[in-house]
Amino acid sequence: MFKPIKKIILPVAGLGTRFLPATKAIPKEMLPVVDKPLIQYAIEEAVEAGIEEIILVTGRNKQVMEDHFDHAYELETILREKGKEDALKTARSMLLEEGRVSYVRQMRPRGLGHAIWCARNLINGDPFAVALPDDLIKGKPGTLKQMVGAYNKVGGNLVATMEVPREDTSKYGVVTPGDQNGDLIEVTGLVEKPHPEDAPSNEAVVGRYILQPEVMDHLARKQVGAGGEIQLTDAMEKLIGTQPFHAYKFSGERFDCGSKIGWLMANLTLASDDPELAKQIKEHVKFL
Repeated sequence: MFKPIKKIILPVAGLGTRFLPATKAIPKEMLPVVDKPLIQYAIEEAVEAGIEEIILVTGRNKQVMEDHFDHAYELETILREKGKEDALKTARSMLLEEGRVSYVRQMRPRGLGHAIWCARNLINGDPFAVALPDDLIKGKPGTLKQMVGAYNKVGGNLVATMEVPREDTSKYGVVTPGDQNGDLIEVTGLVEKPHPEDAPSNEAVVGRYILQPEVMDHLARKQVGAGGEIQLTDAMEKLIGTQPFHAYKFSGERFDCGSKIGWLMANLTLASDDPELAKQIKEHVKFL
């Protein structure tokens, strides 16, 4: 039996510069995909996986995310008075039990590893998951639930991976693969954003992780890596050989909603799952 995964960190302090000017006032994590913000998809995925404690690592001007997971009394009152019960139910759909969502401030952007380290006291020595809301993954069950199932069999550390074109390895953390058993691949090495000619494989890490608390000890050293930032990949690499470490080839379709095309394709794809919206899309989007 392995200690269960009951906590998750969602790093949401990024500036969202690729979506300026929209993200000047609106956090990129609040950009809607159809009718829900990105952050809600990530938290719904975590709840589906049985995760109980949700930790958001935020930055300045991100208070709107806190408001999203709280009551909107004026809105709820108006909807109730107008008898719009379906809309009221939808407005209250992400009201989790008090105390399940916590917030930690990252005072300045120093990389993903630094954002994870900022939540160290709330992790308090427990294994935990990480989800990057920019990576929206469509699949049933959700990727985190798939990974928790795999963790319950092998323990240790897991990273979600997918195959990418060799020329794209410089955009990702890339694993050095060992033995493979079904969807699980032994990880013998990790490198952050390697040049295609130096990449050990084309098995790339995407934004879902299950990690042991010892990774915080390595992040605490605040060693600067690729891009002049504190990289989570560098800290994870130091766990290899000391703890079980696997890549998990998840089942699902991933959209990089940190890019404009990824966000647009996520909207079109998820909207197409609704029969009425799919009909309207075909009427208005001639190239599909």
